[in-house]
Amino acid sequence: MPDQGHVQRLLPLIGEFARQGHEVCVFSGVRFRADIEAAGAQFSDIFEGNPLDAVDATSIPMPSRYVTFAAVAADVVTDRIAARRPGLIVYDTFAVIAPLVARRLNVKYVAFCSGHAGVPARSLAALSVDPRVATSDACHAAVRTLREVHDVPRASPFSYEDNLSPFLNIYGEPPQFLLPEDRAVLEPVAFFGSLAPEFRWSRATGSAFPPRARALNVYVSFGTIIWRYYRPAALAALSVIANECAGRDAQVVLGLGGHAIPSEDRAALGRQNVVVHDYVDQWSTLAEADLFVTHHGLNSTHESIYHRVPMLSYPFFADQPPLARRCQAFGVGLPLAEAPQAPIDPAALRATWQTFLERRESMLARLDEVREWELATIRDRSSVTERIGALAIP
Repeated sequence: MPDQGHVQRLLPLIGEFARQGHEVCVFSGVRFRADIEAAGAQFSDIFEGNPLDAVDATSIPMPSRYVTFAAVAADVVTDRIAARRPGLIVYDTFAVIAPLVARRLNVKYVAFCSGHAGVPARSLAALSVDPRVATSDACHAAVRTLREVHDVPRASPFSYEDNLSPFLNIYGEPPQFLLPEDRAVLEPVAFFGSLAPEFRWSRATGSAFPPRARALNVYVSFGTIIWRYYRPAALAALSVIANECAGRDAQVVLGLGGHAIPSEDRAALGRQNVVVHDYVDQWSTLAEADLFVTHHGLNSTHESIYHRVPMLSYPFFADQPPLARRCQAFGVGLPLAEAPQAPIDPAALRATWQTFLERRESMLARLDEVREWELATIRDRSSVTERIGALAIP
């Protein structure tokens, strides 16, 4: 599905299978073709003949549109995949269409969990009261089709959150991040992590920080998805952060995740030591950062750990708050607000900044330990791909 972070997490798995000599074909959106082919796989446009906007351009949250797509494109995509005679289908859980195709072709299917601790019952309960929800007529019709025609009795507009595999689920974090009660829901589960260091370095375009002129390099980003739904809250938080960073012995980079904001909003965020970028190469920028103010998206969090960068937590929704709490419990993050999207109190931010300075060395020591969890997960990837491969039709 056309979400950068989700595709990015699958690239190391794609690369592992390709290096082992398997024929790998990835059905995804065209903007990811170069990355997929660079990982050693063949590319096929999953939306050929059924552009997503033509299928469903209005459902919110946007992943509900993948439910609509699953019903509309089931026959076409099944035929295209059948022509390749697959031995196994591996999919991101947002790809609602994947298990449907696999069952029709009588092959096993393996899910790559889309986020942190994605327990379906918890996610569905949160969505049932989420004020963002606006399901299109097309999506409601798709749900009926999935239930009545394609034998998916639990289909809903939120099936992307309830799309695990009974055969194997691949988890994008080290095992220490998954609480035992959540792990039980995801079993059978294998831990693959989400990092692709070699791939990210090969694609790196350089840090957004200027040559170091101040004591600290501070990187601030709320990722890409936040801007779809929570722009006012994001701008308000960035404004407080920019004000409190002004004049400090720090150079600050604010990254907007590729989201262009009005020129007046952008100008209001800039300070002598605060620069605003529509987009930065996060991997390279974190490599030079001393502190990361983050929403705790899965990729952002684990990239920060890999680069040994302490975090200040400002989560917005979904799996971000619990992931922030895990990082705080591990001693590698500090909270900026009492609740997701809560206004940042300037005095509280100043106190948190002081706490960071006092705990910086201990946070770095803990990051060494937590980073080793990431590296151990990466080192064990071959055993995970063997376990996946054992499910394939010979």
